[in-house]
Amino acid sequence: MSDERFHLTLTTGGRPAAHGWWAREGTARRKFTVWVGEYGSLPQARVSLVDETTGAVVTAWPKEP
Repeated sequence: MSDERFHLTLTTGGRPAAHGWWAREGTARRKFTVWVGEYGSLPQARVSLVDETTGAVVTAWPKEP
């Protein structure tokens, strides 16, 4: 299992602000929830979680309409 499989990214105002990688999806999803709570009020905040193995977006906030 790759230690960098699940990539979490925070952008604000269209610019990268923070990122992290986790081997386990469960850990990455918990971090995702924490980041939305902590940083969701920043201007134009967006948090996304990507499975780097498949390239698929696992989840993102805010949800696209």
